[in-house]
Amino acid sequence: MIKAASPLPEIRDETKDLLDTPWNVVVYNDPVNLMSYVTKVFMKILGFSLEKAEQHMMEVHKKGRSVVWSGERERAEFYIQQLHASLLLAVLERSV
Repeated sequence: MIKAASPLPEIRDETKDLLDTPWNVVVYNDPVNLMSYVTKVFMKILGFSLEKAEQHMMEVHKKGRSVVWSGERERAEFYIQQLHASLLLAVLERSV
């Protein structure tokens, strides 16, 4: 007897691993936004205290980038969308 192929694709462990892997939200420096504005956006979107927001803003300013959040992919994508809506340059990176 011939066995019919399953209509559902096989879920590979690699895909599950990619979803479970922590993801970083990285904000890059840009020549447009004022430092005070970036600080306020971090406080509003990420819930940072003034001190933490200023630390990340200075890291962006001095080093060119800052990892502002790390965790599950879906939430990271949500933060990226909010940061983009606030006109900040942010990207999603897989955590190593």
